[in-house]
Amino acid sequence: MTNIAHAITQRYDGLSKQACCLSCGGAFSLATIEPGFVCVDLGCGKGHDVLRMATMAGENGFAYGIDISDGMLETAAKNAAIMRADNVRFIKSHLENLKLESKVADVVISNCTINHSLQQDVVWKEIARILKSGGHFVVSDIFALEPVPEVFRNDPEAVAECWAGAETKEQYLRNIEAAGLTDISILEESAPYQKGKIQLASFTVKGTKP
Repeated sequence: MTNIAHAITQRYDGLSKQACCLSCGGAFSLATIEPGFVCVDLGCGKGHDVLRMATMAGENGFAYGIDISDGMLETAAKNAAIMRADNVRFIKSHLENLKLESKVADVVISNCTINHSLQQDVVWKEIARILKSGGHFVVSDIFALEPVPEVFRNDPEAVAECWAGAETKEQYLRNIEAAGLTDISILEESAPYQKGKIQLASFTVKGTKP
C-alpha cells in the first residue's frame, strides 16, 4: 500500500463510525437509475447511496460499492444487513484497478473520491472500461482553480484531506474525454472556496460511454 493509500484508509477508517457528510455534490440524485440496472458507486463509504441504488434497481438489478477503507466497508455491510438487501456487494479495491468485469455497469456514480487518486486519467479509463455501451456516469468531485504545487500533491495527509489531489477543471475534463467518454456536461458547480492551502470548487459532471 502506498503512503497516500495508507493515509486515505487511516482517515476514512476513523470517519466510518461518525455521522459526518463526506459528499461534495448530488451525484446520486442526478443519476438515472432504472429497474434492472447494474450500478456502481466508487468510494461508497458507508453504503447509503449503494443501498438506495439497489432499491431503485430492484430484484433484477444490482449495486456494487467500491472502497479501500475496511472501516467503511464493514459499516456498509452492516447497513446492508439491516436493510436485508441481497442485491448489493461491497468490494475492497483501488480505483485505478477496479475488481469488476468490463462492460458490467449501466451507471457509475462517485462523490468526492476520484481526487484522492494521483492517476486520475487511469481511474477514468477504468470507469469507461466497466460501463456498458450507452451507460452513463455522474460524478461529484473537487477541482483546483490553479495547478496544485507538487509539494502538496506529494503530501499523503493533504491528499487524504480532499484538497491536494485536485486537478484543474480543464485537466479533469481532459481526463474524461481521453477515456473515450462523451456527452460530457457540468450539472452543478459551486463558488470557489479555500481548503488547505489552495482555492477549490466542487462540481458534478455527467457523461456517457458510446
